[in-house]
Parts: sequence; C-alpha cells; structure tokens
Amino acid sequence: MQSVAVKAIEPRLKSIAFALIASLCATTWSAAPVLAAEQDPAQIVARVDAIRFPSSDFQVDISIESRDTGSDPDIRKYRVLSKGKEDSVVLTMEPASERGQAMLMKGRDLWVFLPRVSQPVRLSLSQRLTGQVANGDLARANFSGDYNAALAGTETIDGRRTDVLELTAAERGVTYARVKLWVDADNGRPTKSEFYSLSGRLLKSCSYEDYREIAGEVRPTRLVMTDALKEGKVSVLVYDDMLPREIPARLFTKEYLKKLQ
Repeated sequence: MQSVAVKAIEPRLKSIAFALIASLCATTWSAAPVLAAEQDPAQIVARVDAIRFPSSDFQVDISIESRDTGSDPDIRKYRVLSKGKEDSVVLTMEPASERGQAMLMKGRDLWVFLPRVSQPVRLSLSQRLTGQVANGDLARANFSGDYNAALAGTETIDGRRTDVLELTAAERGVTYARVKLWVDADNGRPTKSEFYSLSGRLLKSCSYEDYREIAGEVRPTRLVMTDALKEGKVSVLVYDDMLPREIPARLFTKEYLKKLQ
C-alpha cells in the first residue's frame, strides 16, 4: 500500500518541480534585460551629465582658484549662461582687468570676444583657460554628446561600488581624446575622472566633491583638478548661484556679443 501511495504522489511532485524550475527560468530571463539596461554605459553617462548640469537653460557663477608650489593663488570668476547642451556663453567677471571678455560656444565651435577687438578669435576646446581648466571644461560639459562610452569594470571606493567607464572621443575637436570616469553605482553620481591626451598621456585628474542640492538636483559644487605632469599644480572650481532661467536665443550669436564689446 505504501509503495502504491508513493507512486501516486511522484507524478505530482515532478509536476510541481517542473513548474518551479519553469518559474525560476522565466524570472531569470525577464530580469536579464533589466540588469543589462542598468549597466548600459550610455545611460550611465547621460545620468552623470544630468547630475552635473541642468539640461534646460541655466546660469551659474564659477570661481576658480589655481595654485602652484611657490606662487600666490590666482583667483578668477566667471558667469556661464547655457542653453541646452550645445550653446553657452562664458563671461569673465574677475579679475577686473579682463572684465568684458566673453567666450561663445555653438556646438563644438568656440570663439573669444575681446574688448576693443572687432572680430572674435577662434579657440579650441582643449586650450587652457586658466590653471588646470581648459576652455571646454567651462564652455562645454557634454560627456554623452562628445564621447563613446564603454563599461571597463567596477571598483569599491570608500565602501561603495563604483562603475568605471572608458570614454573615447566621438570625433576630433572635443576637449579630451579620452576620459576615464568613476560613477557611484547606486546614485549615478560622478566620483572622479582622469583626462588623457591623444597619445594616451594622463593630463590631469578631477574629483567631484561637496554634493549639495542646487537647481533642483543634488550636484557636485566643488571640483578639484590636479595636474598629472607637475606636482603641486591644482585648480579648485566652486559652483554657486546655479539658477534655471530662460535665456534668449539671440544672446548665443556672434552678432549679439559683438555689440557688447
């Protein structure tokens, strides 16, 4: 009798086991695309861009203190007006001797307007603005538009899992040939980055610090850029008064900025 009962139960056990295995496989298959989406490097970089700056029109004041061993700090202040990710104007506020200078970025084209000079001068994004800061660091901050991203692995920094991304220039003329970017895997915030030349030489590193809520998002308000080629050369950028505001399109034209000179 016991043998008959066991034989009667066996088909039901097999059926239950099969259903459990099928359910587990279905769960695994359905979860796989979500995991892949979470690890998509392009989406990670797009989130980094959204954290660094608003995607709509905004204005922000930036002070830059550059230090070098054995010399006094150099302090400069700028006001950046941005329309989306492609157009921006950088106004020099201090020192007073350079007030009136302005840079205009249209896409990846960059010009500087100087007082008492009738025609704007073409600049490159990679050209140094001050200290360790390149023109493109202020005028254009669009990792997702300028670079192709690949996930290089993960690291643990201060007990937190961090995605490591390799960004390679989408085309010539961007600020850096290659960028290595560390991003907090949980909140998408950039932790640090390294910037490389076309030859592969490390130029400088940057740490993203002092996260605070500003312009509707928790953003890094202090960036520390350190020269990788000469010890002691550091530039500290502090972002303040970031204000979302509608900015007229006519401001982002060479004709308009010429009138201001």
